[in-house]
This record gives sequence, structure tokens and C-alpha cells, in this order.
Amino acid sequence: MNRLFLSCLIIMASILCFQMNCFAGEIIKDELVEETLKGKVFENPYKPYKYNYEDVYAIPIRLAVISNINSEREIQEGQDIVFVVQNNVYHHGHKIAKKGDRVYAKVGAILKSGMNGIPASIIFNDFKFEGLESGKITDSYEKFGQDRSLWVYPLKWLLTPLPPTGTLTNLIKGGHAKLKTRDVFEVYYHPNW
Repeated sequence: MNRLFLSCLIIMASILCFQMNCFAGEIIKDELVEETLKGKVFENPYKPYKYNYEDVYAIPIRLAVISNINSEREIQEGQDIVFVVQNNVYHHGHKIAKKGDRVYAKVGAILKSGMNGIPASIIFNDFKFEGLESGKITDSYEKFGQDRSLWVYPLKWLLTPLPPTGTLTNLIKGGHAKLKTRDVFEVYYHPNW
């Protein structure tokens, strides 16, 4: 009985492998895409930059937001946010950013605070400086809320022996991501990229 079962199993496995090899060579075509994009010419929106990633020279540019931002209420993904340069920035004696210049960025993602103390975060990207190439600027900046998981997880494991109390710590949420006008952060300009 066992030999018969084992031989049937081997035969079925070899048939399945043969069938999978036969179908793997077929090319699947998307008919909807072929019909809707027929005859249209598309250009790549990004210019190919020849980056020199071995060069680590970077110039910090200090920024602050114009008005307070809270991750829960005021902003949406894709929204434009205005920042202000906090000090004059020079490169080889030339001023590349003037104090008070406006810098525009987009809200790339808003991550809500989660259970177990996981904080909310806001990701800003696509910084646009006047007179500077966007490919030479730091890609993004992320602002986090208060991370309460650092004390929630130890508390959870401490309360686990008492049956319902350990799971109640799941209800503790992380802090909201807030960016105030007095908060100053840095993005970096890489002139040699």
C-alpha cells in the first residue's frame, strides 16, 4: 500500500512539474493596455542623472515650516507645503539659498498612529528650491510623533501573567506627528552629484 501510494505521488508530481514547465514559456499579453495605448508615444519624465555616490560632500540647508502642521487634521497626501530657509547658505563663496527664501515640498505620505504606541509620521518629499536642481537635494524628510512603544512593550510583557491586563496595553496609541514653526530641520544639497 505504501509503495503504491508513493509511486502514484511521484508520478503526479512529475506530471505537474512537466505541465508547469510547458506553461512557463508562454508570454501573457495585456490586451487592454495594448488597445488603449496603441499609437501613443511616452517620454520618461526623469532626466538621467550621472550621480557620483562616492562623493559624500553635502551642504546642510536649515528649513522651518510657515504654519503649524498636525498629522491628524490639516494636511492630505499630495498637498503642497511651504517652508522657509532659516539662514544664508553658501557654496564656494556663492550664495545658493538666501534666508527667507520659500521652499515648496509635497506631502508624500501620512501614516496614522497605531496601537501598541506606534507613532504617526509625515513624509515630505520633492523639495523645490529656486536655482537648485531637485536631483541634488535630499529626497525626503520624515517627521515622527512620540514613540510610546518603548515603554508599552515592556509594560505589556510585565502584565502578561495577569490574563486580561497585558492585552489592554494594545489600546495605547502612538503620538501624532506635529511640525511647528519653531521646529527647524535640515535637508542636504549635494553639489557634486
